[in-house]
Amino acid sequence: MKLENTKAQMRKGVLEYCILAILSRSDKYASDIIKELKEAKMIVVEGTLYPLLTRLKNAGLLSYRWEESTQGPPRKYYELTEEGKSFQNELDVSWNELVDAVAHIKNS
Repeated sequence: MKLENTKAQMRKGVLEYCILAILSRSDKYASDIIKELKEAKMIVVEGTLYPLLTRLKNAGLLSYRWEESTQGPPRKYYELTEEGKSFQNELDVSWNELVDAVAHIKNS
């Protein structure tokens, strides 16, 4: 088993949660989301992000709006819907439970 494959699967498993967490702080343009994910070592490319954003939008968790840009074409900004905020709060609880469970197993 290759370590890089396992690490990639772990990142993939929490990517949606991370996107929702980023958007819970403020509305973001897609390239800003990618920048934050890269800064956190959650390596992602546009080809991965856009399908995820579309899936989250289709699930009713995100919406978007267009804003004019002084540096080119209008930009699409993503934001959490009320349903998305509620879902993200539930994920926070689940994440904390998971972290506690893993810590318990590691320390037993």
